[in-house]
Amino acid sequence: MDLAYKRILLKLSGEALAGEEKKGINAEVLGKICDKVKEIVDMGVQVSIVVGGGNFWRGRYGHEMERTTSDYMGMLATSMNGLALQDALESRGVDTRLQTAIEMRAVAEPYIRRKAAKHLERGRVVIFGCGTGNPYFSTDTCAALRAAETESEVILLAKTIDAVYSADPKENPNAVRYDEITYLDILNQDLKVMDSTATSLCKDNKIPLVVFGIDDPENIVRIMKGERIGTLVK
Repeated sequence: MDLAYKRILLKLSGEALAGEEKKGINAEVLGKICDKVKEIVDMGVQVSIVVGGGNFWRGRYGHEMERTTSDYMGMLATSMNGLALQDALESRGVDTRLQTAIEMRAVAEPYIRRKAAKHLERGRVVIFGCGTGNPYFSTDTCAALRAAETESEVILLAKTIDAVYSADPKENPNAVRYDEITYLDILNQDLKVMDSTATSLCKDNKIPLVVFGIDDPENIVRIMKGERIGTLVK
């Protein structure tokens, strides 16, 4: 089979794993996503995953907490999601490694770029936890950074909205849907696709981005088969 991409980075929000509950992990939703990851791995795609932590921790809850403390709590939340993903994938027979930017050797490997690349070459799914390991940087920025470091051909940005729009389509029914857009347009129009740091990092390193709806996990497979799903950012 001709694949659209051979090595990808899949960016999942923590909320994507929570389902309709919006908090915690929904086992059924997690399973459906991992089924499709297994399917593309079996097709020969090399897959890495960056996962957020918003289903466990988001923001500073009233801004009463010091920013760096809140950010580190968020990083720990991503490691919990990473462990859940690893367990679900391995229960499906997919060889998986969790690497974290903050060392926690009892549960995960420390992030080492060359080791991550070797895992990918051997067909293992690599999950990157704890963001970049630094406060003030989002998991979107982590996705852009890890994609550049592992020479991924594309970032698949899984969203609850099915594409990039000129405004939130839930609030503005006249919002324009984009099939294709540039990173510069996203920055100039201040579209909330990724944060500006992540957007600039993708732009500078010429990493294309496919924004798609994760409500139907089959979209992951369709993109690998070359179907135009969601919005292509380049």
